[in-house]
Amino acid sequence: MSRPDVFSGPSRLLHWLMVVLILTMLFVGVFMASGAGPHYHMLVSFHRPLGIAILLLAIVRLINRRFNPPPALPADLPRVMSLVAKASHWALYVLMITLPLVGWAMLSAGGYPIPLWGQSLLLPPILPHDATVWGWLRLTHTVLAFGLFGLIMAHAGAALFHFLIRGDRVMQSMTGMPSDPAE
Repeated sequence: MSRPDVFSGPSRLLHWLMVVLILTMLFVGVFMASGAGPHYHMLVSFHRPLGIAILLLAIVRLINRRFNPPPALPADLPRVMSLVAKASHWALYVLMITLPLVGWAMLSAGGYPIPLWGQSLLLPPILPHDATVWGWLRLTHTVLAFGLFGLIMAHAGAALFHFLIRGDRVMQSMTGMPSDPAE
């Protein structure tokens, strides 16, 4: 039986799966950018298909959101906080879709293959080879990744604020756990 104050099961599953994938992706990206030595090529071969998986899952999340709307925010939440919450959620979706697309475009402009599975399944390039465009897209990809990381930290901080300071059910709506053990 679904509860109106809790995200649906598929919504929670997709959320937590994306948490793991995105945080993994961000840390792999940081290690790649630092020139991780002998593991660089392994990290790259992991990073590229993981980005496409995140892109596809973000689209699935948007479809799921259409059929399983999120629970309402607390009625006593100040209007500005409600607007910021909604805007930040949409910003997360925009970044979850834009970052992989920019990465795909960057690799295309750089003339690099985008393997999904070994070398047997490659994505087609979406831009022609152009070193200048590659450089701009690489910078854009990095800036967006840091933006996503910052937004994720703000999102986690907001969840903790709701749980620890406001004492409302916002965080429990995504964990599915009751706020009262007797529930």
